[in-house]
Amino acid sequence: MPLYEFECRTCGHRFEALVRDQDLPSCPACDGHSLERLLSMFAVSSEHTRRSNLEAARRRNAKSERDKQIAEHEQAHHHHD
Repeated sequence: MPLYEFECRTCGHRFEALVRDQDLPSCPACDGHSLERLLSMFAVSSEHTRRSNLEAARRRNAKSERDKQIAEHEQAHHHHD
């Protein structure tokens, strides 16, 4: 069973999945089936791919931090009211 990397076109979640035959998995985040199979970074390694992966990780982290700050701000205001 090969291990593939996927990105959900619906929610943008990236994940790995073991795939049998032609069965496509569903997204673990939203249960969507509109998936794009990604080129494995094990197969391709260059300065460009490393830089692209680092930038993508930084963007995901920045979004996560913004979401966390918004949630903390909302919680503080709800607690105060």
